[in-house]
Amino acid sequence: MAAQDCPVRPPVIAPATGGVDAPIVNVAPVQKILDVCRAMSLWPMTFGLACCAIEMMAVGMARFDISRFGAEVFRPSPRQSDLMIVAGTVTRKMAPALVRLYEQMPAPRYVMALGNCAISGGPFNFEGQYAIVEGVDNLVPVDVYVPGCPPRPEALLEGLFQIQHKITGRRWWPVPAEISGSLGGGA
Repeated sequence: MAAQDCPVRPPVIAPATGGVDAPIVNVAPVQKILDVCRAMSLWPMTFGLACCAIEMMAVGMARFDISRFGAEVFRPSPRQSDLMIVAGTVTRKMAPALVRLYEQMPAPRYVMALGNCAISGGPFNFEGQYAIVEGVDNLVPVDVYVPGCPPRPEALLEGLFQIQHKITGRRWWPVPAEISGSLGGGA
């Protein structure tokens, strides 16, 4: 039997486990205030895997300045961060480390898949490939997908706004004219 006739089975990667416990005391006005505080002080974890990480770094520079929107402090430790931005290609070798870092983050935690490689494997997703995870959502629950190869820094900021909207239930920053015109559905 030739080597090409043997099917190669990728190793099984265990997805993240666990969830968020319900609050002991749930007071709606206090919860709304806490949600606004969480949304305006997101601390992303430094987790760049490929070329999309360059765009993630660009968001911290003066031209885009992510600190204006409350996500200034990129943390090197998962225990100090509440937003994981998976920027780039996730390999099967890196997948257990990604799951471990996600599980070490304090709750509530959020995940943004940045770039086509993180979303679906990108150009490396073809029949017979065995080394790339075809979407980070197979490993951890993803809150926001930011497509592009690589996505522009403005797209990462829009993903941040979507996470803030998910936390608080409202958008805090104005919609740019190009986007608002296409979302209106009018002529």
